[in-house]
Amino acid sequence: MAKRSYHNYWVYILTNKPKGTLYIGVTGGIDDRMERHLKGEGSKFTAKYKLKMLVYYEEFQYIHDAIAREKQLKNWHRQWKINLIEADNPNWENLWKGDVEV
Repeated sequence: MAKRSYHNYWVYILTNKPKGTLYIGVTGGIDDRMERHLKGEGSKFTAKYKLKMLVYYEEFQYIHDAIAREKQLKNWHRQWKINLIEADNPNWENLWKGDVEV
């Protein structure tokens, strides 16, 4: 099998409602990961708080960059995270348009 020269990694933020509980994660497969979150299989935390709305994401080529960004965002104050989301998604729309319904 040929080695891919480019791979996508994502840092993403999920919520249950505008300005609700926030979850920051990193993944190498956003499609699969979102489907797992929507089915309640993504993580215990996201299942407990029903975090199924993708409200923010960033794409990276290298996993170490994605992990560094995830750690950075997790250390931010809550209001900074809200400001980041609202800069790109002021209406807190669900950015995930996959096959599985929320």
